[in-house]
Amino acid sequence: QLQLVESGGGLVQPGGSLRLSCTPSGFSLDDYVIGWFRQAPGKEREGLSCISKRAFNIYYADSVKGRFPISRDNAKNTVYLQMNNLEPEDTAVYYCAADPSVTVQSMCVRAGIVNYWGQGTQVTVSS
Repeated sequence: QLQLVESGGGLVQPGGSLRLSCTPSGFSLDDYVIGWFRQAPGKEREGLSCISKRAFNIYYADSVKGRFPISRDNAKNTVYLQMNNLEPEDTAVYYCAADPSVTVQSMCVRAGIVNYWGQGTQVTVSS
């Protein structure tokens, strides 16, 4: 069974930074489009950024464009989400997801089509 593990969440002050990591258990990320999503209490899951298998294509939601660059290191089998200039509105549970056969835009815009999800990591932005 494919499993994804997120790490790097925590409590940070407004204006601070965190780097989230997504690591698979039992498979290689090379063959998968990877995306980062978040869900705040009472809100729908939101696609933030999705990256293609070789990082040739990247999609960013307007809410994080310019603040949350995504990257992947296939040699380390890890995808990262660098979160900069964090705001209280960024407080949410952050998830990574993988799918072998979607485009980056469709993955981020239509979370329901994604096959594999991690358990999530909490990010809290507060002073």
